[in-house]
Amino acid sequence: MGQDQTKQQIEKGLQLYQSNQTEKALEVWMKVLEKSSDLMGRFRVLGCLVTAHSEMGRYKEMLKFAVVQIDTARELEDADFLLESYLNLARSNEKLCEFHKTISYCKTCLGLPGTRAGAQLGGQVSLSMGNAFLGLSVFQKALESFEKALRYAHNNDDAMLECRVCCSLGSFYAQVKDYEKALFFPCKAAELVNDYGKGWSLKYRAMSQYHMAVAYRLLGHLGSAMECCEESMKIALQHGDRPLQALCLLCFADIHRSRGDLELSQLKLHCLSESIYRSKGLQRELRAHVVRFHECVEETELYCGLCGESIGEKNSRLQALPCSHIFHLRCLQNNGTRSCPNCRRSSMKPGFV
Repeated sequence: MGQDQTKQQIEKGLQLYQSNQTEKALEVWMKVLEKSSDLMGRFRVLGCLVTAHSEMGRYKEMLKFAVVQIDTARELEDADFLLESYLNLARSNEKLCEFHKTISYCKTCLGLPGTRAGAQLGGQVSLSMGNAFLGLSVFQKALESFEKALRYAHNNDDAMLECRVCCSLGSFYAQVKDYEKALFFPCKAAELVNDYGKGWSLKYRAMSQYHMAVAYRLLGHLGSAMECCEESMKIALQHGDRPLQALCLLCFADIHRSRGDLELSQLKLHCLSESIYRSKGLQRELRAHVVRFHECVEETELYCGLCGESIGEKNSRLQALPCSHIFHLRCLQNNGTRSCPNCRRSSMKPGFV
């Protein structure tokens, strides 16, 4: 496969990836990797594979392709390519929580001789280093790295980098318990998405919404937290972003725990897990969560005694009777009886929910 054909196949893969046909895009890129003799094309497709596996949460595969990309960069004998490949190696280790290795590879990036890509990638190197320091709870160095990344973003008018840094700063301030700033920075990231993010991946909107949800929950604004988390989860499900799906599930559980409705948190967890596994076609895991969801419904008696549908899964008007049995209002209106359908008590006078 020559240079022109390699370029065409890479672009074909990008189009598939942008239209959420991820597996087909991966097939196209893997064929390029197997058949292409063009080193620059191979380097570029390895970058695509690193990014795709990162967004799918396949971090070991991400690391594998990052290592191959470094070997390719060395063959090309180009400092710009070497810088980019070391950055991908740092990111891979960051995702795998190998924070000491992440910092080491970031320092390698910063120690490379000046390159054309240095001005563009320097901010991303600082961001990755900041995330690693934050993972190690070295807060002062984390903040220094984030501030450095932010300066890179401002100096180069890089709104996308600024958005990512703001999300990381939201996480930083959440950990040090400055919840006002933990909300301020993700809100700033959301503004950047609205102002500049028309051509960006939706993951940036999902990322800002997730960090806003965390901050709102910590501030006790649970309604806003739920709204932001639902928006983030919707995008994560649409794009198959499994790491973000997992974070949203944890956030949902924390929101319900803050409300004190622990049973509902379990219901929400199993319902969302069911959606994830259904979209992935993982039948065994899907069945397990369907069964557990219905067990939770039975345990909490959160179902309508007339139509049998679970209560709380959808927005609907409910009616509690003096005997404490709960039904859909529409079901009671259509039933026509003068006693509770469950216990047959004669009074149908509404009670209080």
